[in-house]
Amino acid sequence: MKMDIVKCKGLLFLGLLVLEFSWFVHGNVVFPVFHKFKGRENSSPSTLKSHDTHRHARFLSAVDLTLGGNGLPTESGLYYAKIGIGTPAKDFYVHVDTGSDILWINCAGCNGCPKKTDLGALYDPKSSNTSSDVGCGQNFCIETYGGEISSCKPEIRCSYKVNYADGSSSSGYFVKDHVTLNQVSANFQTAPTIGDVIFGCGNQQVDNREDSSTSALDGLIGFGRANSSMISQLASAGKVRKMFAHCLDNVKGGGIFAIGEVVQPKLTKTTPLLSQMYV
Repeated sequence: MKMDIVKCKGLLFLGLLVLEFSWFVHGNVVFPVFHKFKGRENSSPSTLKSHDTHRHARFLSAVDLTLGGNGLPTESGLYYAKIGIGTPAKDFYVHVDTGSDILWINCAGCNGCPKKTDLGALYDPKSSNTSSDVGCGQNFCIETYGGEISSCKPEIRCSYKVNYADGSSSSGYFVKDHVTLNQVSANFQTAPTIGDVIFGCGNQQVDNREDSSTSALDGLIGFGRANSSMISQLASAGKVRKMFAHCLDNVKGGGIFAIGEVVQPKLTKTTPLLSQMYV
């Protein structure tokens, strides 16, 4: 599958690679992203402004990579992606955030999760044949917390809590399950591929936005550099290289997020450019 380069502003890489627009994704994981307010032209400017202010407040690091293309303060970064989780796979729509690390999903029985959302779904570990808890003594938990937890016992789950600058938060426990994504083959076609990923099962959410009950998504996917991020886990498993790129359509909204290496296709014919021309 080739990227639609015509309407894209550019490609951005964690590895600080500068690429020409003629390069394509090859042999790695991609998934489409959507503008959150696409198709909601009647949304008031105040609603968009409130959402964007909230989005900027949720960044956890100095990395602030705007995902929009038109530069309007009311429309920057309002993008989400669809991923499949569990067996059988169920689709979830998560906010794309390059300023945080972990992937977390609203879970069944969650306290504070929106009762009604645009896309609403809750993840239930019990309904997945491949779900398993992550114990506080497992390597993932020890690395995430920077050392062993003194009160850890074999039956205790590895918990998480993410606090954001605006007072909102997400907390719960880590689970491990299949995540289904699209992988690009040699002929630029995509096919589903499965990777085991540890992510947060959110059972307590605090959101201070007035519109949180109607505009919330199913969770959040972070693209930070920590070992707990999905991209780091996939890279550690040998699925992809630890880098990502995005190609976004600032006209219609949406685009593609690519995880892994971007390579230049082989050229069969080139046209030299002359430095001087004489008539």
